[in-house]
Amino acid sequence: MADERISLREASRRAGVSESTLKRWASGRIVPVKRGRWTAPAAAQARVVARMRDRGYSLREIRAAVRDGRLAFGYVEDLLPVAEHGRSRAEAARELDLDEDLVERIMTLLGVPVANADRLTDDDVEAMSIIKGVLDSGFPLVPLLQMIRVYAQSMRRIAEAEVRLFHLYVHEPLIDDGLPPLEMAEEMNALAERLFPAMAPITEYVHNRYLRHFIEQDVIGHMDSGLVVDREAAGQVAMAFCFVDLTGFTRYTEEAGDEEALDLVERFFETVEATLPAEATIVKTIGDEVMVVSPDPAMLTEWAVGFLTLFKERPRPRAGVHFGRAVYRDGDYFGFDVNLAHRIVARALAGEVLVTSSLADEIGGSQSLELEPIGAVELKGLPKPTELLVAARR
Repeated sequence: MADERISLREASRRAGVSESTLKRWASGRIVPVKRGRWTAPAAAQARVVARMRDRGYSLREIRAAVRDGRLAFGYVEDLLPVAEHGRSRAEAARELDLDEDLVERIMTLLGVPVANADRLTDDDVEAMSIIKGVLDSGFPLVPLLQMIRVYAQSMRRIAEAEVRLFHLYVHEPLIDDGLPPLEMAEEMNALAERLFPAMAPITEYVHNRYLRHFIEQDVIGHMDSGLVVDREAAGQVAMAFCFVDLTGFTRYTEEAGDEEALDLVERFFETVEATLPAEATIVKTIGDEVMVVSPDPAMLTEWAVGFLTLFKERPRPRAGVHFGRAVYRDGDYFGFDVNLAHRIVARALAGEVLVTSSLADEIGGSQSLELEPIGAVELKGLPKPTELLVAARR
């Protein structure tokens, strides 16, 4: 229990500081302790204080932060299990029969700095054992490392969102209410105890839904010969690349303010997600821009043309679409053709879809699209002009 009494010695062990230091912090009200009773939240508070001291904050600054409840979120960390650092990287490599350099590389991909990864926890070793099993089954090393990198990047973003949103919508309101630090910590603990355990099954549920979706799309792509893989250049695929952004968004932000602009961008992205055909995939969003890919260039272009008609007020979106080849790596696409598609959107007018001649050739005689040539256009950073066409509904 959060309020279960623990000994001073146990509090010292959990906080990582001496018993005398804990007594001094308690008497100075840097760590709130009720009637001399040490509890798990109080020990967690002491651990947070110790970290702040290591970062150079004075006791005066920390005392003020404690009084305001700004450090109360640190208590929640006690809900997360922490494994002891048991083995060196070399010992783990020998135990698992893995190359030590590979262990170091995997730990780096997972986000652990090499300087801090010399001692591996039991959890680290268990993860390495699972990875070793996948390699032993015959799965190639290069794509496995890419998958690990994508997992790490995605989970890092998820974890950051969980902490930021909890802070903004739980912690900050409690600070505004002026709750005492320990009471605030206990209330946040109670909420976190319900929230955090629910995240793993929700994440697994969403992951499985997307796995089913992309397996189906991969099968359909092979049946339709839409997903073209360049067997001479490993990892290259032929795709339609589309970039959509909002024209004049910077000026709009200056006029309407950051919050209104953020609301607009969120509605923009939500509309993209809600209208996107099943064969298309959102690769990433950057500011007010979204990148979408599809093995079906005609359907992607038809979607772009229809999507832009949904916006009648400024800042209106514009789009650039190109068909070409790219290297697929770490969940993203790289290469000249991707850069070309990105350059095209910058030349489009509000509400306009510009496409390349290579995409027009792939589409052929579309019954629903009209493609009007506008000639060769200079694009920033490209060595020669590019033939572009305006795509519109027939």
